[in-house]
Amino acid sequence: MVNQMYWKWGFRLLIVFLGLWLLLDLGSRLGAEIFWFQEVGYLQVFMLRLLTRGILWVVVAGITAAYLLLNLALAQRLKYSQSLKIEPAELNSELTNFLSPNYPKRNETRILAPQGFQALKLHWLLPLTLILSLLIGLMLVHYGQIALFYWHSPVNQAILPVPALFRPETIWQLLRQIVSQVWYLGLIVGVAIAILIYPQFLLTAIAILFSPIFAFIIFRHWPKVLQYFHPTRFNSTEPLFGRDISFYVFSLPFWELLELWLMGLCLYGFVAVTLTYLLSADSLSQGIFSGFSPQQQRHLFGMGGLLMLVVALSYGLTRYELVYSSRGVSYGASYTDVTAQLPAYTVLCIVAVAIAFYLLWRTFFWKPKSQYRPFLFYGLGVYLVLVAAANVVLPTVVQYLIVQPNELQREQPYIQRTIALTRQAFDLEAIDSRSFNPQGTLTEADIQKNDSTIRNIRLWDERPLLETNRQLQQIRPYYQFPDADIDRYTLKTDEPSPRPPAPQKSPPKQEAVESTERRQVLIAARELDYSAVPQEAQTWVNRHLIYTHGFGFTVSPVNTVGAGGLPEYFVKDISGNSSALTTSNEAIRQSIPIGQPRIYYGEITNTYVMTGTRVRELDYPSGSDNVYNSYEGLGGVEIGSAWRRWLFAMYLKDWQMVLTRDFLPDTRVLLRRNVKERIQAIAPFLKFDSDPYLVAATANQDFPSNPSYLYWIVDAYTTSDRYPYSDTGSDGINYIRNSIKVVIDAYHGTVKFYIADQSDPIIATWSAIFPKMFKPLSTMPVNLRSHTRYPVDFFKIQSERLMIYHMTDPQVFYNREDQWQIPNEIYGSEPRPVDPYYLITSLPTVDFEEFILLLPYTPKQRTNLIAWLAARSDGKNYGKLVLYVFPKERLIYGTEQIEARINQDPVISQQISLWNRQGSRAIQGNLLVIPIEQSLLYVEPIYLEATQNSLPTLVRVVVAYENRIVMAQTLEQALQGIFKPEVTPAPAIIRPFEEAAPPG
Repeated sequence: MVNQMYWKWGFRLLIVFLGLWLLLDLGSRLGAEIFWFQEVGYLQVFMLRLLTRGILWVVVAGITAAYLLLNLALAQRLKYSQSLKIEPAELNSELTNFLSPNYPKRNETRILAPQGFQALKLHWLLPLTLILSLLIGLMLVHYGQIALFYWHSPVNQAILPVPALFRPETIWQLLRQIVSQVWYLGLIVGVAIAILIYPQFLLTAIAILFSPIFAFIIFRHWPKVLQYFHPTRFNSTEPLFGRDISFYVFSLPFWELLELWLMGLCLYGFVAVTLTYLLSADSLSQGIFSGFSPQQQRHLFGMGGLLMLVVALSYGLTRYELVYSSRGVSYGASYTDVTAQLPAYTVLCIVAVAIAFYLLWRTFFWKPKSQYRPFLFYGLGVYLVLVAAANVVLPTVVQYLIVQPNELQREQPYIQRTIALTRQAFDLEAIDSRSFNPQGTLTEADIQKNDSTIRNIRLWDERPLLETNRQLQQIRPYYQFPDADIDRYTLKTDEPSPRPPAPQKSPPKQEAVESTERRQVLIAARELDYSAVPQEAQTWVNRHLIYTHGFGFTVSPVNTVGAGGLPEYFVKDISGNSSALTTSNEAIRQSIPIGQPRIYYGEITNTYVMTGTRVRELDYPSGSDNVYNSYEGLGGVEIGSAWRRWLFAMYLKDWQMVLTRDFLPDTRVLLRRNVKERIQAIAPFLKFDSDPYLVAATANQDFPSNPSYLYWIVDAYTTSDRYPYSDTGSDGINYIRNSIKVVIDAYHGTVKFYIADQSDPIIATWSAIFPKMFKPLSTMPVNLRSHTRYPVDFFKIQSERLMIYHMTDPQVFYNREDQWQIPNEIYGSEPRPVDPYYLITSLPTVDFEEFILLLPYTPKQRTNLIAWLAARSDGKNYGKLVLYVFPKERLIYGTEQIEARINQDPVISQQISLWNRQGSRAIQGNLLVIPIEQSLLYVEPIYLEATQNSLPTLVRVVVAYENRIVMAQTLEQALQGIFKPEVTPAPAIIRPFEEAAPPG
């Protein structure tokens, strides 16, 4: 007895302790998040999100629990008592004796089946209860899978689709999935059998379990709920229902979420109550159920009426979801969907509403006996037949007998809708399409005339430059160059160019600037990678107090080569004095601001650190010693007081923060220093570009007394998967806009969101929800705005859609006779698709150079060029897309054809083979297609690297033009070899120049 009392007290203490721990954990998370959002200046955003999620959780969990538990409690009151003995009037004495050998017994009550409902015998009762139990098992699997997926996956709410709704097709897919996995089938059957054995306990437990599951699923979709209450019109309608597109983007997902919840709620409630009644009075043991009593009927009629209202809602929404149909030859509602499925779903919706109102009317105005009751069962039977006909029979018949014999004629208007709305959704309508017929008349004078383009042809690819940086510029093992980014800088020139003078093709407003030039460069941040610190030195003090930041960056021109084939550097090294970094000359230092380039926030800064402590931070190495420094920026949350230390120790699960004596009253903790994690935490409803890029600019207006010159710029996108008729690609979205430019200060950690596309309705909605979060792009400092560029990720998505949706004629689209593809190139020794690349060049018919992003196309299953797409990034032309289409009757060499010609040339291939001997290998770099005047020039660098301790060097440049190919040591030599006047006529292939006698 005493032991039992101790166990009870011990169990209670354990529950109290766990509850207290959970309360402290939640409190520390909430407190730390509030302090962090206050630091970055977005506390209002966090509080609105917190309030929305809290309301959703309480409302959904509360209504679910109340509805299910109250109905189950009512069913327990109305069910038959387990002590009752059933004697059906219709059974003969033999069967009665078979079911009850000792019938009748003393003290047992006999009841008869209620009039109007025939008793269910065992051969009907057992399958019915088993099917209903299996249905509950399927619901647990479906909703449980959704909840587990959300729990284990860091799902980005920007692209979080509405889960599969619990409809007949979903049930069929679940059954196929379960049958294919034996253990899954065994688990479901086991749950179903357990429900039959312990119905009261398990049905109540499942009801309690569904409450947090439904709440968690809806909780994760808080952005859709906020968007529903703040919609912005697209001022564009879809052609099937004539509704504004905002209905599909903002409203329809909300109603689908509501259906997902209500269908689970009402269906489980109805099935659980039905099972409670069917299994009462020990019906399975006795082999018979006597029928539903009038009170039970009334209860089921009410719940059935609510369930049929949800079914009506489901079919009403399914009508609108036809604009996402994948039936037919194009995306969206097809001929079969419009002429067969739409009327069928409308009828099913109306009939479901009629049945629901009848059931609810019978519930409120109950009559135990009704002459219309048989018609209800007939109506339900007819409804099930209609459901099967509408979902399977009717569309199949229409598709095979009416559509397929005349498919193009039937589908043509629907193909046109898909083309038009897909082009709208991906902003392909804004592309300026032009014809481009290369003339092949490029001369040496044209090359000199386009001197700026030639001087910015990229010879250094990102991969070999990073490899070289890691060998020459890493300085210490704990420094890392995670990425190198293409950008352009306006540089001062302190001496005249040694090249022949060329007329500057600039707009009039730029003619006054004569002492500067725009150069395309690769910029790479030298970040601190704590994982590379020696294992013996990975202590708590080193991790959080000493190794706190990276230092500096490198800037390399893309087109010049230094001694030994290594890249040149405009900015490099760590100088160890007041100049911080080494520059190639004073003009570069005046052009690229450096200051004290400490990087506390970057791409691989994944640790939290404490600054302003008694321990000095490692600043940078200087010879055999180290230079130390203390952080003076404005980032971080103060943790000087004891209660804040306890709060963040609990939040971070780092108890050293409480025990250490190195903290001071001004000590701060810097959290979420990875720029991607930082902006994702602030705006999880946006989709972010995969490549943040570093910018060095004088743009710090907020902290003039403590300036920082290094910034990260990240492009952010608004996306949707609910744009009607718009074809969804492999990324799961069918609408995207590059609406936001995010700027993160690499030293202070401040985050600013600038609206880059004011015409986007989705970002207008988010601006209405969070009015103080976004700023106009015009308020971005000019020195930063000049470095914004058209993002590669966005360009890739648009260029992928353009491969098909440049075809605007429905018949051409139907035949897919003009489909394009992205060509391949040889990189190293492996073929791979050509990536979009940045160039400084002048577009055909444009009389000045600009920074563009370019990608060529070839016809499907062919290798000649058919078009190239350019995105402009400078000034008022930012964001404009231009498509240049080549004539189909002429052969324009594609990248694979040029690669083949390079590798088939005996001298070039022999040289590459010699380099590929043991211990080294030749790497063929990116093959660039460069438009100059009305011609195309092909340039490919060739690198040489050792198989171990790789240090790539640029050894040759291959230039191809028309039918001529030259491989030389430099780009200038290769161009001279192709365009020098004394070579007439030019042979098909010009052999590479001898190194000892370069051309003059």
